[in-house]
Amino acid sequence: MYLPAAFEEKMKSLLKDDYDNYIACYEEGRHYGLRVNTSKISVEDFLAISPWPLTPIPWIENGFYYDGDQVSPAKHPYYFAGLYYLQEPSAMTPANRLPIEPGDKVLDVCAAPGGKATELGAKLQGEGVLVANDISSSRAKGLLKNIELFGIGNVLVLSEEPGKLEEYFTGYFDKILIDAPCSGEGMFRKEKKMVKAWEEHGPEFFSKLQKSIVTQAARLLKPGGMLLYSTCTFDPLENEKTIEYLIEQFPEFHICEIQPYEGFAKGIPEQTDSTNPELAKTVRIWPQRMEGEGHFVALLQKGEGISRPNWNDSKKSDVKIADELAAFFENVSWDMDWNRLDIHGERVYYMPKDLPNLKGIRFLRTGLLLGELKKKRFEPSQAFAMCLKQDEYRYTIKLPVEDERVRKYLKGETIDVDDLVQPKEKGWYLICIDAYPLGWGKLSNGSVKNKYLPGWRCMS
Repeated sequence: MYLPAAFEEKMKSLLKDDYDNYIACYEEGRHYGLRVNTSKISVEDFLAISPWPLTPIPWIENGFYYDGDQVSPAKHPYYFAGLYYLQEPSAMTPANRLPIEPGDKVLDVCAAPGGKATELGAKLQGEGVLVANDISSSRAKGLLKNIELFGIGNVLVLSEEPGKLEEYFTGYFDKILIDAPCSGEGMFRKEKKMVKAWEEHGPEFFSKLQKSIVTQAARLLKPGGMLLYSTCTFDPLENEKTIEYLIEQFPEFHICEIQPYEGFAKGIPEQTDSTNPELAKTVRIWPQRMEGEGHFVALLQKGEGISRPNWNDSKKSDVKIADELAAFFENVSWDMDWNRLDIHGERVYYMPKDLPNLKGIRFLRTGLLLGELKKKRFEPSQAFAMCLKQDEYRYTIKLPVEDERVRKYLKGETIDVDDLVQPKEKGWYLICIDAYPLGWGKLSNGSVKNKYLPGWRCMS
């Protein structure tokens, strides 16, 4: 494989005697990873129904290798039920090593396409709020789909410059993840086109972006909060030196130990100006030492600094509940706080608690889209279906995963369920495979009119 001479010289300097092993790893195939969505299914239960052999990723408790040359998990109905996310194994590390607790206020700064955000949201278990931001509105659309597929409703999906967030969220977040845009040196084996991109925009270009992003994010974190910074590159300028810069600008930050794994390598303080020995607490993932691509991870905690504002819920307490909406929710077992409703035209949203005033911010989604109020009826949304558990809605149609009607439903076709619904009561039904929701259908005369979201449909 072609590697630029300047890159090779740098890697020889970083790796020394291990350089030949690094070059040899380019002859190996890439690794395919699958991460179980623990907000929908336990690891044990997923292993019991997995259609393919899986091998544990030893440093990710809900991560597994699969044979990507033999199977296509993205085409299986379980994927459409949001039971897992397909992700390169090393890339699972940042969200795994950021200690999220239910109820936290969490920010993913550069969130698209959602590999980290979906895991952060799953860890919240429906409590607190996940703010997933990506400056690219087109990439943020894919991010939104993955978050909704995972059944994460306590979310804001934004498309803003990180600096813009300071106007709304200074001192707000308990945890922040920055998977920073980088020169991608750790992905050369997986994506050969990254080499050409590196020659066009190398570490110096990305270092400026990274320094801007980390300093902006530092102001969004509350005192005592934790920030995890990661890249998929090797250059110290983008890794240890970025952390060095952050601490110079914000001395109240200190580097934390990361939950260890025997394959992790220490950071390289001697590659920085300060040679701060604390930088050895950061983690490097080398592809010749682990079954994954190259990564860098640093975990920091913010000490005393600015006081956190007193955040109050900005929602009004005089929300009028439409009769159609109230009637639909008679069949839903959620303990609804109706004061958290936000209605824009026909659309009805269920908002997370304790948000600042969001007026003027550019967003793709605020809260969970419950559905739309049409003339004399309420139509539930796809996102709402994915947030439900099977037993949380009164009327369900449960299809075995091998049933041919599952594929028909995912293609948007009408399905005959005369054998499954007794008595034949008309109305909205939650369509499930095994015990896991896929979407909505409307029953009439033994057939289900398909309400699966057109943009999500499976065409193969």
